[in-house]
Amino acid sequence: MLKRKEFFGTTSSNEGSAEFNKILSGTELNGDLVSDSNIIIEGDVIGNVSCSGKVLVGASGKIKGNLVCVNAEIEGTLHGELTIENLLVMRSTARIKGDIQATKLTIEEGAYFEGSCVMKSPMTTTTFTTDVELED
Repeated sequence: MLKRKEFFGTTSSNEGSAEFNKILSGTELNGDLVSDSNIIIEGDVIGNVSCSGKVLVGASGKIKGNLVCVNAEIEGTLHGELTIENLLVMRSTARIKGDIQATKLTIEEGAYFEGSCVMKSPMTTTTFTTDVELED
């Protein structure tokens, strides 16, 4: 599965952007979806979704494919692997069948999940500012 940065060549996030792509209920999209902007999915997507922002899968939304994004909120159904750079929120109506990789995870009571979950540690760098002298 391609990671988001392989699509975009960067790890920049458009999470704070006011721009949204919206797939309305009753719409079926066949094929991969790649976006620099946030996405709201209320319809059906049959293919992989890659986004450099947030993906919201509404209660009527369905994805049959892999999801790669910075943050995700799932209220609907997803069948595929999820690779979330930061936070995944599974609402009580969420139905996920597939493996998850995320840094942070919130699961509401009633959400359904079948698969494995790997919690990634956030990328941090440690800087040492104190000089240490060793005595013989």
